[in-house]
Amino acid sequence: MSELVDTTEMYLKSIYEMMEDGVTPLRARIVERLGHSGPTVSQTIARMGRDGLLELEDDRKIVLTKKGVAAATEVIRKHRLAERLLTDVIGLSWVEAHDEACRWEHVMSDKVENLLQPLLKKPTSDPYGNPIPGQSRTPKAIKPVEEGVSLSAFFRKNPQGGEAVILRIGEPVQAVPGLLDELSAAKMLPGSKVNLRYDSADKDRKFATIMPGETDIEGENSVTVDESLFKHFFVKF
Repeated sequence: MSELVDTTEMYLKSIYEMMEDGVTPLRARIVERLGHSGPTVSQTIARMGRDGLLELEDDRKIVLTKKGVAAATEVIRKHRLAERLLTDVIGLSWVEAHDEACRWEHVMSDKVENLLQPLLKKPTSDPYGNPIPGQSRTPKAIKPVEEGVSLSAFFRKNPQGGEAVILRIGEPVQAVPGLLDELSAAKMLPGSKVNLRYDSADKDRKFATIMPGETDIEGENSVTVDESLFKHFFVKF
């Protein structure tokens, strides 16, 4: 697999995930997510536009074409199936599966993907609660996941915090060094009942404290999530 193809798939995956999380895809956000320079991102987006994968609207929003939607959906599906294979069959830890699947998504053939579906009993979500898109000759439009709300929306409705159930953990949260380890150690996985508290006392840093559902007292098992990640962490209440 060429580096050019890897880069294209990486960008498609990032755009898909932003759309799924209800975040407007912009070049500036790709810079933030992937750590690439502004000029590099602009050049890559321009090339992908020439390849017919996307278009730029007047407000700089990135819009995937039908070809781009199909390609992005395929990358996401292979990535999340790989995560399921790694955790459910091979036994790799929940903490390590995401990084490993980032390598597998670029080399998995369509044949292997088709064989994985029955092997994994046609899973509907990855280990982090994110939906696995189905196979279709005409991929569905990418829309924000309807179930649940982001932490941003949760705290707008519940400024003091409260109880909730973790639904899904988006890719930007998965990519933060050590954060999955903390969530795993505290047994705060998708489906877990938790207590949430918003902390804005420090003007330079605002964050959420996540605690096990059976207590509302911050302790050893509490985990903090920076406000910049709120839009990628989803709960229901």
